[in-house]
Amino acid sequence: MKMLLNGEWVDRDHRIEVKDPFDDSLIDTVPKATSEDVETALTAAVQGFEQAKKLTVYERAQILYKTASIVSENLEDFARLISREGSKTIREARKEASRCVNTLTVSAEEAKRLLGETIPFDSFPGGENRLGYFYRFPIGVVLAITPFNDPLNLVAHKIGPSIAAGNATILKPATVTPLSALKLAGALLEAGLPPLVLQVITGYGSEIGDHLVRDQRVRMVSFTGGVEAGKQIASIAGIKKIGMELGSNSPVIVWEDADLKEAVESCVSGAFWAAGQNCIGVQRIYIHRSIYKEFKKEFVKRTSRYKIGDKLNEETDMGPMITEGEAKRVESWVKEAVDMGASVLTGGKRRGALFDPTVLENVPEGAMIHYEEVFGPTVNLYPVDDLDEALKKANSLPYGLHAAIFTKNVDIAFKGAYGLDCGGVMVNDSTDYRLDSMPFGGIKYSGLGREGIKFSLLEMTEPKVICFNLSR
Repeated sequence: MKMLLNGEWVDRDHRIEVKDPFDDSLIDTVPKATSEDVETALTAAVQGFEQAKKLTVYERAQILYKTASIVSENLEDFARLISREGSKTIREARKEASRCVNTLTVSAEEAKRLLGETIPFDSFPGGENRLGYFYRFPIGVVLAITPFNDPLNLVAHKIGPSIAAGNATILKPATVTPLSALKLAGALLEAGLPPLVLQVITGYGSEIGDHLVRDQRVRMVSFTGGVEAGKQIASIAGIKKIGMELGSNSPVIVWEDADLKEAVESCVSGAFWAAGQNCIGVQRIYIHRSIYKEFKKEFVKRTSRYKIGDKLNEETDMGPMITEGEAKRVESWVKEAVDMGASVLTGGKRRGALFDPTVLENVPEGAMIHYEEVFGPTVNLYPVDDLDEALKKANSLPYGLHAAIFTKNVDIAFKGAYGLDCGGVMVNDSTDYRLDSMPFGGIKYSGLGREGIKFSLLEMTEPKVICFNLSR
């Protein structure tokens, strides 16, 4: 595939191979962008913004509606591409492609709801003859940097609101999974998006990322990725808006009165979806001691039934990690925990990029797999005796994206919901639940700002006040 720069699909002599992590087969290649390409993208985006802000709300919405329709009509093609270049099984990939349709559709709808308000200037002495309002206007050039784990829908979560707001966008997709993003860009152009409004630049973040982030022509950086990369962006961005989702280490509390079957099924899915490479995936489960043994037994039994392997096989439950190197990293974290006294209840084995769904207990708090985001198919079980203890342990790490609690007691549910320090609490569901229109984001090291179409639109626009001093 080619990258989209200055209104054209362009190629370069130096290319990057995109491989299927399951069998290391070559899917396609993409251009390796240079610093000159970065300058081209920035210059074109400034010109694109002049076009974007002149599009009527109706025109923006129609482009997004039509793009959603194109994705829907080609859903299986998008799903297979998501599955091949990434870690998702074909069933998981179909869900992501369907969510992309919804994200684009909601973006079109929210474009029409970007409202201002009248301002009562006469509410203070001296304002008797003044009246006015504020409206929201586009911010300019948005730099969107997206990760590998949701290569289509997380792209839509940035481009959709940016278009709805009237901005121009420079998209830098993950180097290992750029194909879904490029395919979506093609759909946007087919739907009538003026070509200069979107730049898609492919290459290594270490070579082109800093240049893009630092440039003053970029008025907002919307980034999804790791904490260290987020710190680097914050340190060099300068005076511009920054929205960042930086992952988590999501805790779940399973109380003594919980529906055990529901809790097990939800937490197994939440832990191992997309091979655990999921920012809101279940990583720590705190279980009331009175049901700990039963929960553990059922959880291990359900995990042991997981089928891993070929992502395109309809029967496969979990595919490989994104690279063999990542699988080796998780393997080393499990080994460290075991060396420190943890027990592997099931899993723990690696074959290339495939890593078996793994359940651990007795994990020391000093183990990396306890206090860091594992971003892999492992989950830790811990017994607890009371809710205050569970909340304290759940809140003990410097992350706060999603948390969850399973209980039938409304008092326990509310105490958990208000006591868990995070951006979202799921009651009787795993942490791995997200509606694309809800405010999504975290506190502490989990990020800055909120995504979710309506909330992204607010981040990607600025209020402007209009005040009339009427003649006396």
